Order: sequence, then structure tokens, then C-alpha cells
Amino acid sequence: MIAAKAYAAQSPETNLAPWNFERREVGPHDVQFDILFCGVCHSDLHQIKNDWFPGIFPMVPGHEIVGRVIKVGDHVKNFKVGDLAGTGCMVDSCQVCENCKQDLEQYCLEGSTQTYNSFERDGKTPTYGGYSNTIVVREEFVLHISDKLNLAAVAPLLCAGITTYSPLKHWKVGKGHKLAVLGLGGLGHMAVKFGVAFGAEVTVLSTSPKKEEDARKLGAHHFLVTTDADQVKAAKGTFDFILDTVSAPHDFNMYLSLLRTNGSMICVGVPPEPAQVTAFSLLGGRKSLSGSSIGGIAETQEMLDYCAENNIVSEIEMIDIKDIQKAYDRMIRGDVRYRFVIDMATL
Repeated sequence: MIAAKAYAAQSPETNLAPWNFERREVGPHDVQFDILFCGVCHSDLHQIKNDWFPGIFPMVPGHEIVGRVIKVGDHVKNFKVGDLAGTGCMVDSCQVCENCKQDLEQYCLEGSTQTYNSFERDGKTPTYGGYSNTIVVREEFVLHISDKLNLAAVAPLLCAGITTYSPLKHWKVGKGHKLAVLGLGGLGHMAVKFGVAFGAEVTVLSTSPKKEEDARKLGAHHFLVTTDADQVKAAKGTFDFILDTVSAPHDFNMYLSLLRTNGSMICVGVPPEPAQVTAFSLLGGRKSLSGSSIGGIAETQEMLDYCAENNIVSEIEMIDIKDIQKAYDRMIRGDVRYRFVIDMATL
């Protein structure tokens, strides 16, 4: 076994604290890489606190992981020692179901293995995430990272990036489309960057007028304050797509009213309570309400390559691992522009 160190939550009631544990040995198809940076996702906090479902403790969060390869298995073909590497939200899947065969491992019919708070395919060995010094991952779920970009700012692409890239690609959002991005946080700021890069006319929808300057710096063409009744009324029936990144309760019906005929509202945020959606909000304009998770491995690699070619990274604030609880407190208040990234050299 490989000795490893991390910050872990021992229970939903405890703060993260140093914890020593063991990773599995590098098997013939595995890649081991030392973790240099790990992004802090809002879902890390949700899972530590059992907000969504009972967790597996001790829990080492983190699924926006980048680092450098230090060992590869005998049968590994695409990585060598010294390569930059990354891992996102999943580390395995069944590989044989209909979805996996279509490069949709995130929708594995048997359930994909999450990078943390999950079990390996044996059903009993817990997975531990990126708030640690090293990780061992099956080659098929390790991604190539370009050396052209700021490595720390690449880390959030492994979740925030692909979560917004995937739906925009699936719905073929681009030139000639009016795209509204609901919420300007870790996900929303990446949605703006990708929407603009794909050629769409991008409007940020936000309850916070003070975010307009940032939205425009990120490339947004317009900004709409959703608490301003006049602005909302003027925007009714104008958007082809709304990418909803908000994980707080909000009125789906109001936002659906902003869509044009045949428009689609795509949810990537996870509010704590079920949404109340009236049938009339959909019927009156043949509108669609849908959802999207992360992307598959091939699409995630495509996204990373696209970012390297187009100089797209996340807006980040670097932190020491010892300050993770302060970062969580600030994240709850919305006081981050727009993603915390842990410098794992501080572990």
C-alpha cells in the first residue's frame, strides 16, 4: 500500500483535519500522480455535511485534481513519469454498458465510481479525493493536462469547466443563439467564458447588481438584474437557452418565461428542494426543462484541449490547505471570485 496524507472529515459534525491513510498499490493499468493543486467545489461542502445523502467517512473531498505522474503500471500506454495529469469527478465505471460505450461514463447504467465519497468497483473500498498529496487512478480516467496554461487555474476545469462545457456542446449553443447564464459563481463564470468562445450572445442573470462589472470583464454582452421587475419583463421570450447554475432555491417558472418558443432551460445547479414547475410554463411555447451532469472522459479531454488552444482557465484564488474551513465559510457567503484552489504543497 502507498502511504498518503490528506485533510479529511471524520464525520458530518467535524471540520476537516489532517489524516493519514493508504492508497492502493499501482496496478498494471493504474497511474499514480502527486497532486499539485485541487479545486474547491461547493459539492465538497455539501457531501461533507451529508446534505444530499449519507456520506462515507472518513471523507477526503476534492475532484478538481491536477498533478504530475510519478509511477505507471506495466500496461499503461498513454502516460509516462513526469507527465502532467488530471482527474475530475469520477475514477471508474463499468466500461461495458450502453452509455459507457458511447463515452458517457458519467451516466454509467451501473453507476460511475466517484472520485470521493464512493466505493471502488468492488463495492467495499472507499474512494478518497484530491485534498491529499497523491492519488492512484485507472488510466482510462486520467486526463492529459497542457503545460501552456496556469496549472492551478486549470484544476477547476475538471468539474466547473466540464459541467458547463458539456451541455453547451450537447445543445450546440453557438453563433446566432442568445444564451442566458443564471448565476455568476464557480460554474456560471465558466459558462460565460465558454458561451462567448462558442460565439453566442451571452447575458448574465443575477440577483446581484454588483456582479455586472465582473460579468462584462468575463465577456458577457449583457447583464440582467433578476430582482428588477422591469428588466425581467423586457426580457420575456428572448433567450434560446438558459444555463441554470444556481444551487439555491429559485423560481423556475419565472426563468422559463424568459425563453423563446422552443427554448431550453438546462439545469446544472442542485437546489436543496424540488422545484415547483407548472405545466403551463412549458406548454406555452413548447419549452424544455432539462439537466446535465459532467462530461465523459473523451469530452473532458476535448474540453481541456480546447481550453489550451483558446487560453481559457478558471478565475481562482489560491489558498493553503489549513485555511479550508475559512474558504468554506466564504464560499457559503458567495465571497469567492470564482473558485478556490488549494496549493497542495501546503499539506
